[in-house]
Amino acid sequence: MRYCILGMIAAVALAQTATERKRDLDIKDLEPQAPKRTVTIPRSYALVIGISRYQNLNESENLKFADRDAESMFSILISQEGGNFKAENVHRLIGPKATLANVKKELEEWLPSVTRDDDRVLIYFAGHGFVSAGGIPYLAPYDVRRDRIATTAYPMETLGSVLGTRIHGKWKVLLTDACHSGAISAESIETINRRLVDLSRSIFVLSASRAREQSYEDPSWGGGHGVFTYFVERALGGAADENRDGSVTADELAEYVRTNVRRETGGKQNPNSEKGDFDPDMLLAYVPAGAKPDAPPAPKYGVMIIEANQDGVEVFVDGKSAGVVNKGTPLRLQGMTPGTHTIQGVKMGFEPDGPREETIYPGQESTITINIRFVRKRPKAALDELDRGLEYYNKGYADNYKKAAAHFQKALDFDPAYSQAALYLGRTYNALNEQEAAEKWFRRAIDIDKDYVEARASFGGMLFDTGATDEAIRQLDAAILRDKNNGLAFYLLAAAYRSKGAYPQSIDAAREAIRIIPAKAESHFWLAESLRMSGSLDEARREYQTYLRLSDFDSKLAGQLNYWALGFIIGHGRKSRASVRDIWKDLRSLAYLGLCDCDRLEKRFDDAITVCQRALSYDPQDVYIHYALGLTYQMKAEKAQSLEPLAAASKYFRSMLRINSEIPEAAGVREMLKANDEIMRVN
Repeated sequence: MRYCILGMIAAVALAQTATERKRDLDIKDLEPQAPKRTVTIPRSYALVIGISRYQNLNESENLKFADRDAESMFSILISQEGGNFKAENVHRLIGPKATLANVKKELEEWLPSVTRDDDRVLIYFAGHGFVSAGGIPYLAPYDVRRDRIATTAYPMETLGSVLGTRIHGKWKVLLTDACHSGAISAESIETINRRLVDLSRSIFVLSASRAREQSYEDPSWGGGHGVFTYFVERALGGAADENRDGSVTADELAEYVRTNVRRETGGKQNPNSEKGDFDPDMLLAYVPAGAKPDAPPAPKYGVMIIEANQDGVEVFVDGKSAGVVNKGTPLRLQGMTPGTHTIQGVKMGFEPDGPREETIYPGQESTITINIRFVRKRPKAALDELDRGLEYYNKGYADNYKKAAAHFQKALDFDPAYSQAALYLGRTYNALNEQEAAEKWFRRAIDIDKDYVEARASFGGMLFDTGATDEAIRQLDAAILRDKNNGLAFYLLAAAYRSKGAYPQSIDAAREAIRIIPAKAESHFWLAESLRMSGSLDEARREYQTYLRLSDFDSKLAGQLNYWALGFIIGHGRKSRASVRDIWKDLRSLAYLGLCDCDRLEKRFDDAITVCQRALSYDPQDVYIHYALGLTYQMKAEKAQSLEPLAAASKYFRSMLRINSEIPEAAGVREMLKANDEIMRVN
């Protein structure tokens, strides 16, 4: 059972009586020759908050699945078959990070500063809510105190005002899966409504329950969710697209969630929506794969109950992961569209069950049994070929990678279902910069074993390598949802967020990677990069130095590291391939360049010049090291009013232009060179 705000959220966010519009989007009424509806997805921002365990509450008052709800909501929001939000535009406050100070900062500073009038904005909260002695409702942050609700919780009145007047956007959505432990009186509702300003059109609010109701969570819903969030996620994934036009609107989401939550709780919980005069084209999710504009309206929903003969069986329904089922604990999938669905159960190291087709009937429960019986056995010849391939692969360099690829291919010839061989073929071609082949084999590894977390993480690294950063983040997030202790996925996620300029997310991911694998040098490198870009120069300097110590091949701490996943160097105009040593040199060069920049920003010019020269010793042709040295000498000359450093600045600027005259900084450098030459001529 989850404590709730008792439907107050809708009343708070919509202060005055809303006029409800009827929207007829029935595509069957269109002429056959009519063009398909063009879907434009606006720039989108979201804040996702989830708190299961509270700092100051009793153990009995903590929740079980609010954290998981928030993680799953993040996943569906950034999915291409779902919310279509850019990952860096979705901020998460989960567990201990969801303090009152952080909630206020995200709601009152971040969202108002980044949103514009044409944007889509979504706020999601899963956790507790409380009502003060005066009848005022609050959302409960991680550090809430029951004896000081008014000063340690976030007022719903403030949330309504901020959403309506300070956060910009043409489409605003508030989804709350929260409950409280006591009733809210009608007088309290009226009092709050009178205090609210007029919230304009385009606000859609859906809360977990009505006044004086409770909100429920249970393992039976998708393996562990609040029932409200479970159906919101399914709705955004396409289940609510009743008219089959490939998108989910606010009306469709509300109807789907209300219908299914009421049925599943026997009418005990009724999601509540107070819809303002919002844009009839408000788009909550885009699911083009499910678009069937000439199909009849879907009948009402059925329930799929999946049981398995083993623990840890991941179930895929219509190609999408539906959760993990354990022996003796069935997985209930409510809100299933009646008709035929493709079902597959997978477990690493075993032959899968399926894919096969199962039929769901409206208003009925259908039980499906997954049997994972046969251990996948490998022919000895395939095992031998994999071992030979690994011998060459671990040596690095192009010639060895090519020999390794031949052995991995032979392993697959002997056993086409050898997912590890497919994974290493993907890694090998990635190192050889043959990305089309790399993608083919990464996808093959995942197709063979859909729960192959390492393959998903590796594929995410390859996608990042090719510039497909959003899809890389989605793959890495999918890997982390399956394995919270996958250091590789967190490390790669840190790099991906760094390339997007999403430095707080990069820092969080890097810290997780370090927690899991403290001696992994590269996690310290990406942490240092994002700290530097965030202005935390002292901490960044320490992390660069930690990276350099751990990545020293002569150090007993490092040893011979495998750099397969480091073939991407983003943001400095270069990529190295097919050489372990080259990639190692690149990263060490970049670490010294980062140290140089820290010293330059703190006006420690001589120290900056020293470490920049160290960076140059690893890569004499790096255009940005020459640029950094030129800037440092230029700043030193201005501070010392001396011609000697000015001449050195011009020297490095000319070297930079000789190496690459097309980089964005080139125009400014030419202007500085012209001014420097004039100063030198006059003096």
